[in-house]
Amino acid sequence: MSVKAGAATRVINPEIGDDLAGQLHRRFANYIRDDLEANFLYLTEGSEQMLLVSLDLLGIITPDGLEMREKMAAASGVPAEKILLCCTHTHSGPVLRPFIHDAPDNTAYRARLADWLADGAREAVASAVPARVGWGKGQAQIGFNRRLCWADGTHTMYGEATRPDFTGLEGPDDPSHAILYAVDESGKYLALVHNNSCHPVNLGGSDFVTADFPGEARAQLRTALENETLPVLYLQGASGDQTPQNQLWTHWSGGEQRMREMGHALATETLRLLHDVVETDTPGLRQSFELLPLEVRLPTEEELAEARAIEAQGDNTDGRGYTGNRWDYVIAVAGRLRLWETYKDDPHDELPIHALRIGDLAIITNPCELYCQFALDMKRRSRAEVTMVTQLANGSVGYCPTIPAIMGGGYSGWAIMWTRLEPYAGYKLVETSCRMLNDLWQA
Repeated sequence: MSVKAGAATRVINPEIGDDLAGQLHRRFANYIRDDLEANFLYLTEGSEQMLLVSLDLLGIITPDGLEMREKMAAASGVPAEKILLCCTHTHSGPVLRPFIHDAPDNTAYRARLADWLADGAREAVASAVPARVGWGKGQAQIGFNRRLCWADGTHTMYGEATRPDFTGLEGPDDPSHAILYAVDESGKYLALVHNNSCHPVNLGGSDFVTADFPGEARAQLRTALENETLPVLYLQGASGDQTPQNQLWTHWSGGEQRMREMGHALATETLRLLHDVVETDTPGLRQSFELLPLEVRLPTEEELAEARAIEAQGDNTDGRGYTGNRWDYVIAVAGRLRLWETYKDDPHDELPIHALRIGDLAIITNPCELYCQFALDMKRRSRAEVTMVTQLANGSVGYCPTIPAIMGGGYSGWAIMWTRLEPYAGYKLVETSCRMLNDLWQA
């Protein structure tokens, strides 16, 4: 039986005045620079079906994502376990739940988001028509490793590589670029999916809403293809240790300019690949799902004592209390103490892992901010011609660093609420993901 495809898009902007996510201080949405979107691609072949959704959000925690997927399932008829909510990780979207200690719980936005997603899912399924799909891979260098190593054995996120004690970057980057698309029987594009790896932080300190470079690439693709409503899904790759700025550069662009450069690089490579692929109407859709159980890494007694001492002094937002910087206070209270209180009695977590096969394209997902090395390992071991590794899918559990990152410490290496997984988590994730992909290719 031939494949059918349907698609949809929804604007998912917050209200003016809402808190913005992605920093360790509060920021507010003073205006909408460009729309945040949810873009949907529905595929079905025979009895198999899958619904991919790309959202311009920092992340959605697992319980909220499950609730939203169940609502989407009720509206569309697609089982919740066949729905993938994948966040682009923009740092200029709304807070959904408190990340730092003084951020609000935005229940009103979550309710609106659930309605938008259910409505989009319904449209995507209802619009399904006989289709052909294609996929391809290339290269577009948009991300660079942001972890710097120093002669004393410590590592930091960002730093001056010109320092005499700089001993190199901690890990790799991944310039690989992959696409998936669907067209109807007349050749009209129904939806585009593309996958690359970098933190969307070009405008991350802003006081406005923006989808950052994934939104810029989407706008350029729509203009080039003369379809201003084309659903364009950006699946964020393993970018837990990736940044838009090459840390070895002594001079580089930033902000708006760098965002436009990255959007152009993505759009250009996606357009090039559209003319270098083979389409099929019988790809053979398959998928599988597992929960990966892991231990949680708790703070040491020394770290807890220091965090409690900082908390006891109180927040300094009104000029009183802790006299250190805001960063240290948030790390102590929202990072270490929250981690301890949440997991001290049961230091365990589990990761939802999805594996999809669409012809000779593999999509493997996880809910982490995954370090790049793990994605390179998965791609090297995958039997697929093209492999998309997609982070922050159906959950958001924080950073998943390598052993060198944990040894070097620093932000995204410490044991805090958003870097809580056991030291071997990424390695176990690779083993599970590769086994799942291999099983799909033997089915």
